[in-house]
Amino acid sequence: MPRLKLAVLASGRGSNLQAILDGAKAGKVNAEVVVVLSDKQGASVLKRAAGENIPALWIDPKSFLEKKDYEAELLKQVKEYRADYIILAGYMRILSKFFIRNAGIPILNIHPSLLPSFQGLDAQKQAVDYGVRFSGCTVHFVDEGVDTGPIILQAVVPVYPEDTVEALSLRILEQEHEVYPRAIQLLSEGRVICRGRKVILSD
Repeated sequence: MPRLKLAVLASGRGSNLQAILDGAKAGKVNAEVVVVLSDKQGASVLKRAAGENIPALWIDPKSFLEKKDYEAELLKQVKEYRADYIILAGYMRILSKFFIRNAGIPILNIHPSLLPSFQGLDAQKQAVDYGVRFSGCTVHFVDEGVDTGPIILQAVVPVYPEDTVEALSLRILEQEHEVYPRAIQLLSEGRVICRGRKVILSD
């Protein structure tokens, strides 16, 4: 079975990238990261990638006159490395309809809530402020909305009355590191079937 080629877009530490790389090394994820792209100069995720001999590129959004031009450069890099999937791993920019329509390959994201609850920014704070008993994380396909695409996998964590945003974030992050590699492996096995909004995981 050929390995999936992944282009990872990230803005921060890159812990989800590391979880995917660790899964691949352990033989649990039949995929390879072929390029890492970041909008942040000096982002830790770039250092992680470089340490694994993965092409790691900072593309400065401010060097482009329009968002469309910046995203066109991202897509150029994704296509140059012949990626099968675009993986958003803490990428802190909302992709435009232009990007999504021109990607030509599926885009995955992981969001720190049980979608459709608490979409958008600061999902962990939204959960704490709302007083929910459970939250978690969601791996989903990206569509033209914000955190609205078809759901592939979810993981649930408890929310305690004394929780801070930081404590809940750490608990959710642990689950992110489990479910994101698992979702990619399911894709590599051809077990993810998307029918409209519903994702069916075949045996």
